Amino acid sequence: MLWPFNHFRKPRVAPRGTIEAIYGMIVTQAREPLFYRELAVPDTVNGRFDLLVLHLWMVLRRLKSIEGGTETCQALFDRFCDDMDANLREMGVGDLTVPKRMQAFGEAFYGRSAAYDLALAGGAEPLALALDKNILNGAHLEHARRLAVYAEAVIMELAALDEVALRGASWKFPAPAEAGAQA
Repeated sequence: MLWPFNHFRKPRVAPRGTIEAIYGMIVTQAREPLFYRELAVPDTVNGRFDLLVLHLWMVLRRLKSIEGGTETCQALFDRFCDDMDANLREMGVGDLTVPKRMQAFGEAFYGRSAAYDLALAGGAEPLALALDKNILNGAHLEHARRLAVYAEAVIMELAALDEVALRGASWKFPAPAEAGAQA
């Protein structure tokens, strides 16, 4: 289980710069305008969070399978938590409220990850339904199907990467349009 308060327990396997690079790629991809313009992802704080979680889930899923992947996953999850904490504070959330909001973020991450893992085992349609529910508020199944095609393409591309490329952050997410996310 990834835990947001493990900063002092173990040394990180991946260098901080690598974690920053991978996390930066995740954030950049989650901000891709096509998701919001063409796939009906709400361009809101919640919509952006949900797309960030989707991309983080896909990368963590792949990282778990490599040697030392657990520690790398933890470092990447810690970076996500640091980012969420900083964003809350930037939005003016008070110090007493931040821990409660961080707990809610953690619950959202784990709930969505479990839903996506379960759905992925069932194929494209269950994944589309999970994405529709969690990202598109249950209102755009056709867009969710295209988003599911994109997610499956990303998962396949990540699976094809060797450990050196994955750890070295020397890869890119496929463009949503190239992965079938555009009509």
